[in-house]
Amino acid sequence: EEDSRSSLMHLLKKKKEAREMEKALAEKDKAFRERMKLIADQWRDMHAKRAQLKDHVERSGRTIQEHEELRIQALKINSKQREEKVKKDSELLRAKVELEALRKKHQKLCKKVQKYSIFKKYLEDVVKISQFEDISEVTSRYKLLVRTQRDLLQSQQGHKELTEQDKVFLEQYRAKKEAEMLQYKNELVQLKLHFDQAQSDICLWEACWADIQNRTSKKTRKLWTIKLAIHNLFQ
Repeated sequence: EEDSRSSLMHLLKKKKEAREMEKALAEKDKAFRERMKLIADQWRDMHAKRAQLKDHVERSGRTIQEHEELRIQALKINSKQREEKVKKDSELLRAKVELEALRKKHQKLCKKVQKYSIFKKYLEDVVKISQFEDISEVTSRYKLLVRTQRDLLQSQQGHKELTEQDKVFLEQYRAKKEAEMLQYKNELVQLKLHFDQAQSDICLWEACWADIQNRTSKKTRKLWTIKLAIHNLFQ
């Protein structure tokens, strides 16, 4: 209901602006006509003055000096009249331009008013053939759909950004784990080399230990032989 009232107030505002524009155009047209009438009166006065001046020049042919003065005066008057004519023509052209701009603005406002009227009629027809009760419910449903679409687009964009971020994290994690695996492989190779060296050292130490045990056994036997000989000797 508030949206419908707002649309109606907007439409009334546009109509009021159109009426004010028509009033302004009427005032401009009236001023333009009055200005044209004033210019026409001035033109008549100018022609009358020119005729009077011409008659005066024709009658005042007494001396060449007077005639020259009158001619100079007439030239000045003609120059001034031309300047005034140029000024009036400029004002007239400016008034025509302003009038044309106002007319175009008025046409534009009329089209807007017509468009809003057509849209209001369209909404009324929609209400008649749908389950909606009034225009405000239609506009509310439209706003809800627009808001839902905007939220859906934002959600899709957020999901896309999260997916891209997850891909980046996954690539970083994969690179990190591959580096760790490579390091573990290198350490495993080093440990295997140490193990092989240790195996080789064990064999060497076992041989040494066997040799030591063999020599110890021989020396033990010799010692027992010596002890037995000493014992027999004492006996």
